[in-house]
Amino acid sequence: MSKKKAAYYVVWSGKTPGIYDTWEACEAQVKGVMGAKYKGFPTREEAESASLSSPEQYISRKPKEPSGHPSPISSSSTPVYPSLAVDAACSGNPGVMEFRGVIADTGTEVFHRGPFVSGTNNIGEFLAIVLGLAYLKQNNLSWALYSDSRTALAWLKKGHADTKIEWSAKNQDLFFMVRKAEMWLHDNTWTTPIYKWDTKAWGEIPADFGRK
Repeated sequence: MSKKKAAYYVVWSGKTPGIYDTWEACEAQVKGVMGAKYKGFPTREEAESASLSSPEQYISRKPKEPSGHPSPISSSSTPVYPSLAVDAACSGNPGVMEFRGVIADTGTEVFHRGPFVSGTNNIGEFLAIVLGLAYLKQNNLSWALYSDSRTALAWLKKGHADTKIEWSAKNQDLFFMVRKAEMWLHDNTWTTPIYKWDTKAWGEIPADFGRK
């Protein structure tokens, strides 16, 4: 028996939760919203019934990962080259923050952002990873990517920056950059191998700012 095509869409979590009768209308409510929950149903009756229930009854609890997205674990005894290394530095918490990406084996800087006021090191590490992924994808580079931040790698897996920082007019530029990075993760897939840099075995990550 063939699967029925969705004609109605329930948005449990999005810009405006509700029932929508076209994919375009549904997409407008969930695109760019991290953690959005929605699903299509063949009939209005099924959609109305589902909208009154928990979304977990209809959608998987396990978050969908991009095709080819690897686990951020490296079993290699030495760094993989060619690769991109990213890092951040922050003076205070929160404080003045900047981040960058360098070619791991040469130290050549390929991007540098900041300084930003009222940031944190974890936010900088997260933004550096996302910008690194975007840089490699845009330039069609099949390199590995290294970060030494377990927190930022965990945020990457979640698809959003799980920060408790207070956003204000003072750091709104940084806020918009974080939201833009989250939207990029939502809208893109990648095949870049992402690894945790082994600082104990290899020393400081090449993108380190040398301020420790």
